[in-house]
Amino acid sequence: MTLSVDLFWSFRSPYSYLALPKAMRLVALYDFSINARPVYPLAVRDPTFFKRTDPRFARYVVLDSWRVAQSEGIPFRFPRPDPIVQNMQTLEVATEQPFISRLTRLGAAAQLHGRGLAFIREVSSVLYDGSVDNWHQGDHLAKAAARAGLDLAVLEAEIAADIEKFDETIRGNERDHAASGHWGVPTFVFKGEPFFGQDRLDLLIWRLKQNGLTERATG
Repeated sequence: MTLSVDLFWSFRSPYSYLALPKAMRLVALYDFSINARPVYPLAVRDPTFFKRTDPRFARYVVLDSWRVAQSEGIPFRFPRPDPIVQNMQTLEVATEQPFISRLTRLGAAAQLHGRGLAFIREVSSVLYDGSVDNWHQGDHLAKAAARAGLDLAVLEAEIAADIEKFDETIRGNERDHAASGHWGVPTFVFKGEPFFGQDRLDLLIWRLKQNGLTERATG
């Protein structure tokens, strides 16, 4: 029986993006699935988070993201524009969040279509791989959705017709994320056990092997 892992994931998290190449390779190698479940970033879930956190935290994340990308050979640049509307001098988070709201609802729609992992992989590459400025304009997201086997116009029409359905999907993701025992992203969860960070994938595979994980048949 194919094992299943939940992935709680944010479009604003560089570590979430950096986890995906290895996660995708592991899914191709081993007989398990990853159910991508988008959540809002901490800056939206808790607008006071960055004000309460040591200012060295954000600087360290920037430094560490770059070196993880370099060591793994992953194309990387912080998105232009930032998916979060936030004054990085005062750390004030805007009440209205059009970019991350759109992205997270689209991620929830892809989740409900069973294409969540492919969708976040393609869209996060548009945001983070450094090849695109103004990812929110033109047809960048439409092309990313198409590569994931989805139609962006259809997803957006579904969301417009019933926003509450997708917002409740996100809230359900956030409730289950919190119930797993962690708050950060990316968090992989198997049988209620959280594995936080892109550097815990090997530990996740170890646990899955204890539960019968096998390699996929080849040839």
